[in-house]
Amino acid sequence: VQLQASGGGLVQSGDSLRLSCAASGFSLDHYSIGWFRQAPGKEREGVSCQTNNIGSTYYKSSVKGRFTISRDNAKNMVFLEMNNLKPEDTAIYYCAAYLAMCWAWDDSETRWDYWGQGTLVTVSS
Repeated sequence: VQLQASGGGLVQSGDSLRLSCAASGFSLDHYSIGWFRQAPGKEREGVSCQTNNIGSTYYKSSVKGRFTISRDNAKNMVFLEMNNLKPEDTAIYYCAAYLAMCWAWDDSETRWDYWGQGTLVTVSS
């Protein structure tokens, strides 16, 4: 049972990247999915969350309008489309899944059931 994140890389300010997260050993159908990031020297923060029925989607204010979370349940994958990237978006990005409906998704005390290993996104100015 695992989540495997990929798609990170080195880009320039204003560029786009699409992160992917593949689930294995369980079905994402019933899980809310989240993307988190941790910049060097900073605590991990929530970037986005989508409920299992794609009924609700949430974003950190600083990425709203630039990032889009999505999923393909048939492929058991989730995605984070990141546009107009900024140097402050530089971080290791993690995907996660849990059964709650994005309840307290961005609270550091919230327990997520599964975590991916992270993929590094570096945005140069």
